[in-house]
Amino acid sequence: MSNEYRMKAVKEIAAAPAAPVMEAAPADLGFYGEDVFNAEAMRAYLPKEICRKLFATIDEGAPLDPDIAGEVAHAMKKWAIDRGATHFTHWFQPLTGSTAEKHDSFLEPEDGKAIMAFSGKNLIVGEPDASSFPSGGLRSTFEARGYTAWDPTSPAFIKRHGNGATLCIPTAFCSYTGEALDKKTPLLRSIQALQKSADRLMGLFGVPRQKVTVTLGAEQEYFLVDKRFYLQRPDLYQAGRTLFGAAPAKHQQMEDHYFGSIPARILNFMNDVEKELWKLGIPAKTRHNEVAPAQFELAPMFEEVNLACDHNMQIMEVLRQVADRHGLVCLLHEKPFAGINGSGKHNNWSVNYGGTNLLNPGKDPHQNAIFLTTLCAVIYAVDTHADLLRMAVSGAGNDHRLGANEAPPAIISMYLGDQLADVVGQLEKGEPKSSKHAGAMKLGSDTLPPLPRDATDRNRTSPFAFTGNKFEFRAPGSSQSCSEPNVVLNTIVAEAFDMIADKLAKVPAKRFHEELQKLLQKIVKEHKRVIFNGNGYTDEWVAEAERRGLPNTRTTMEALKALNSKANVALFEKYGVFNRRELESRYEVNLEEYHKRIHIEGKIAYGMARDIVLPQLLEAYAEALSANAMAKEQGLPGVGARARELGEKYAALESAVARMGKALGEKHERILEAMAALRTVVDEVEGIVPDGKWPLPKYREMLFVY
Repeated sequence: MSNEYRMKAVKEIAAAPAAPVMEAAPADLGFYGEDVFNAEAMRAYLPKEICRKLFATIDEGAPLDPDIAGEVAHAMKKWAIDRGATHFTHWFQPLTGSTAEKHDSFLEPEDGKAIMAFSGKNLIVGEPDASSFPSGGLRSTFEARGYTAWDPTSPAFIKRHGNGATLCIPTAFCSYTGEALDKKTPLLRSIQALQKSADRLMGLFGVPRQKVTVTLGAEQEYFLVDKRFYLQRPDLYQAGRTLFGAAPAKHQQMEDHYFGSIPARILNFMNDVEKELWKLGIPAKTRHNEVAPAQFELAPMFEEVNLACDHNMQIMEVLRQVADRHGLVCLLHEKPFAGINGSGKHNNWSVNYGGTNLLNPGKDPHQNAIFLTTLCAVIYAVDTHADLLRMAVSGAGNDHRLGANEAPPAIISMYLGDQLADVVGQLEKGEPKSSKHAGAMKLGSDTLPPLPRDATDRNRTSPFAFTGNKFEFRAPGSSQSCSEPNVVLNTIVAEAFDMIADKLAKVPAKRFHEELQKLLQKIVKEHKRVIFNGNGYTDEWVAEAERRGLPNTRTTMEALKALNSKANVALFEKYGVFNRRELESRYEVNLEEYHKRIHIEGKIAYGMARDIVLPQLLEAYAEALSANAMAKEQGLPGVGARARELGEKYAALESAVARMGKALGEKHERILEAMAALRTVVDEVEGIVPDGKWPLPKYREMLFVY
């Protein structure tokens, strides 16, 4: 094997006609949400009284009236068939981290003929095989029963394919014994827990009970490579990342890709992605080049967190499918290319009580007091449960990214910006009288002035940064579900709200603000160690964090231990988000998934080095020896130095391959060490083997040729 296929791919891409002008989306966007059974569709297909009952569940969190299921099912079926659907599926999110679906047709035989039928039971419950999904011991192989349950708060949608369409019904997934086997169920539970805790706390401020809405904006980063290169890289199509690859002379050093002009082929892809997403009612808003070459970002508008998590799963699928239609491959791995920026999924989280964003400094003293209370609750939560936040973003892929120079460190800290840091600092001293930006400051309901919005800078190096009216959790990886970090955030903030409510519950009204100020002062004093406004990429911060007592959890293996902590088990059980068995199952599932990924990558690296790289190096070495011998016969200057260099690398590579093969039978630490050593040698070999002998697409081609 030589570079024949590499060069063929490059020539084909170079000879391809200019990217065709794609049909633009209609200016009126009348097609937006046309493939979603949304409020407009419900009103068109359902009787008014059924609509009223269903909207009470969707908008107000009222219990679902089971008597309406039949009518909803009939309307949903008619709507779907009108749009070309022939099948339906319960669409759910098992512990694989992706989505799952089993398609059933609407067809029902009747008197030798066929009708299209869909019952209320079909809508409400399904029964997939629970033993065939990761369960961490919650289900044995011989205990197969599991259930999917309709989630009416996330609308059904149509998934289209080449010659048909399927009605997808978002559902939760649980075992026969009732434990959650999915990502959605704990998220819904955590929202409910936060509702109860917010009700208690807001009641102390005299705010009548209102609905809690957790909002999420998930920024999705991804890479695109030409499919012809991808199919020549076994590591990419089996592991999702390159296990070998020497850095090109130019990658991101010039800082010229970020927000640069989007190439025509990529822009056509983005246009098609947006049209697909808009049909699904997904408010894709922003698109741009990211920092690394061939890296891009898509950001939707903020939505309710359950819907936003469902939408993000759809976004990832649409990115992959549309890329394939354009002859591209969308890489969602956190670190597909070594030495350049990896990809994250910035989790912009906020909590609303009724129509008020609790993290938005208000226009009056009363709202400002609520804002500062919420802010201190989040400070308490993040410092107290940094281990859970780090656990929520753990994974083999993210281990390559966290702590690198383009991602937040594995140390969980908070950025508040100058103004809020100033306010919090004065609050700690017990004399909040003035602010650098806001004038007179005192935590009383009559004298606290409004705080200006967006008075802070942004800090790209902080894992958890306040950005005006929300917190941006930057640590989640690009391939990960949004559910885990938001389950943790909702739960730990619920606990913090309850802690504050417990302290203030019996305080007389006339002393409420005085005691509130004392409590917030105490929270700041005890938890200010987690606030850091500096550069999180520096070695100095690592040392400073250690002095502060902040954990630096570098690997997934360390991070997963948080699931076994007695305190964390008690926390999740108290709020009904997970029980002990469910936490144990997630520890086992995540641990097994981590080990499997490491072993798979080790086997791929071993096979590629032994069967692809080593033979090419041997051929190059043999040709160099032959050329050297010929030069000597003709009395010409020899090429012995090059032959020696190739020979030495051949010996080094043989040794590294043997070490890799041996490590595959040992612990994961040995596999990781052997892979790193093997990569070093292979990447050095790439630099000395003649280009005509190198069989794998190089970084310079994959990152720049499209």
